[in-house]
Amino acid sequence: MKSGFVAVIGRANAGKSTLINVLVGEKVAIVSPKPQTTRDRILGVLTMPDYQIAFVDTPGLYRADNLLNSLMQKTAGDTATEEDLILFVLDAHEGLSDQDKQLVEKYLSLNKPFVLVLTKTDIMPESLLVSELKELGELGVEVVPVSARKGKNLKELIKVILSKLPEGEKLFEQDIISDRSERFMISEIMREKILLKFDKEIPHGVAIIVNEFKLRENGKTYEVSLDIVCEKPNHKAILIGKGGKAIKEVSSFARQDMEKFLGKKVFLTTYVKVKEDWRNSAFLMKEYGYGEDL
Repeated sequence: MKSGFVAVIGRANAGKSTLINVLVGEKVAIVSPKPQTTRDRILGVLTMPDYQIAFVDTPGLYRADNLLNSLMQKTAGDTATEEDLILFVLDAHEGLSDQDKQLVEKYLSLNKPFVLVLTKTDIMPESLLVSELKELGELGVEVVPVSARKGKNLKELIKVILSKLPEGEKLFEQDIISDRSERFMISEIMREKILLKFDKEIPHGVAIIVNEFKLRENGKTYEVSLDIVCEKPNHKAILIGKGGKAIKEVSSFARQDMEKFLGKKVFLTTYVKVKEDWRNSAFLMKEYGYGEDL
C-alpha cells in the first residue's frame, strides 16, 4: 500500500485547514477567515484499503511579529523538511503575487516531492485560473486546482499525492484520524469561536487553558472548565462584554460545537484572565502548551 506524511504548507488564509478537514472527512483543525488560526502541527489521517495519508497542518506563512509567531514560522519550515511530500496550498482567487512565486520557489528548492494546490477555484474567473496554471507550470511544478468547499477535483488531488508517496506499511491504526486529544480539540473549538466573533488583535492574543475535562458518572455529560487568557485589561473587558453578554454568547457557540464533537452534553464554565504580552514570554508560552523547543 502507499503511505506517508504530507506537509501542508502555505500562506495564512490559503485554506489549508479546510482542505485537510474535507479530505479526512472529520474536523481535525479549526478554521476561520483570520490569519494565525493554526498555531500547531496538527495531524489529519486519511485511511483507505490501499493507502494511508497523514496530512500535517501547519501555521500559515507570514511575517512574524512576536515570539509565538516566530515559533509558528519555524514549525512550518521544519515540517516541510521532515515529511515525505510538500503540499503547497495557494489561494488562487486573488491572483498570484511575487511573494507567492518566491515562496513556491523556496520550497521547491528543498528538492522534495512537491504538489501545488490552487484553492477556492469556485470563486474565481476561469480566465484567471488558466493564466495562473500556465504561470505556475513554468516553474516546473505539478498543479492541481481544487475547491474544498464544493468538493471539486479532490479525487484528482489524492491521485497525484499517491503518485508521489512511497510504498509502505500503515502509519496509524484504522480508526485514528488525528494525533490530537479531545482535550486539545476542546480548547481549539473555544479559540475558533473567539476568532470568529472578535475583531482586530484580540483573538490573536488569546490562549485557551483547559482546567477540567471530565465525564460525569452518568456517562452522558462532560464537565469542562477553561481559562481564556488575553494580553490586555481592555481586551478582557471586550471579551466579557456588557453584563457578560459577549462571553456568554461565544461560550454558547463553543459548547454547541463541543457537544457535536464529543457526542455528549457539555457543561461549560469559562473564565477570562489577563497575562500581559504572554506571546513574547517563553515561560508562559510553555505553560500554555506552545514552544516546547524554546
